[in-house]
Amino acid sequence: MSEGSIPPFPGRSAVFLDRDGTLNRAVIREGKPYAPGSLKEFELFEGVPAACRALHAAGYVLVVATNQPDVGRGIQTQEAVEAMHAKLREWIPEIARVEVCYAPGRDGDPPDPRRKPEPGMLLDAARRLGVDLAKSWMIGDRWRDVDCGARAGVRTVLIDFHYAEPVQTAPTFTAASFADAVRIILAHPDGGKLNPSQTSLP
Repeated sequence: MSEGSIPPFPGRSAVFLDRDGTLNRAVIREGKPYAPGSLKEFELFEGVPAACRALHAAGYVLVVATNQPDVGRGIQTQEAVEAMHAKLREWIPEIARVEVCYAPGRDGDPPDPRRKPEPGMLLDAARRLGVDLAKSWMIGDRWRDVDCGARAGVRTVLIDFHYAEPVQTAPTFTAASFADAVRIILAHPDGGKLNPSQTSLP
């Protein structure tokens, strides 16, 4: 976790951001996304910094919430992940906080309350920053992000890359890219009184 000297934002809305496959390009293997293995491979999608600036300008608190199980599995070092997050905050200085879960998440392990799809990272950040979850959003590219957001009580936008894994919970909206997801949020400043069948912008 990292936050610098960020003050609380009582009552403000947050946008919680997945990392791999949402902000930066994931490594795709057999139709599923994986985290980049090194800082050299860490690359943002085009337009992400500008879209984050637009969210920040609209009054949203930006919080990254990312599972990094390769650290818990001994495949990746925590130092390498922290170097990526230092670069991420250099590219996107509007980020108020980075929440990370290093739990390995192996089959048979007890659920970690901070590992998505559990909502712990969002709940912890909301408590620390004083944001209003009822007015907040989660953007991600996997079912774990959508389920995490739903369990935390925020609206969700799934960036749909058609991975080889099923969606467990229907997102509030579906987007084709991060920029599209941000346009959806900015078009619904009140969170949107949604028709259940409405899943994307016209």
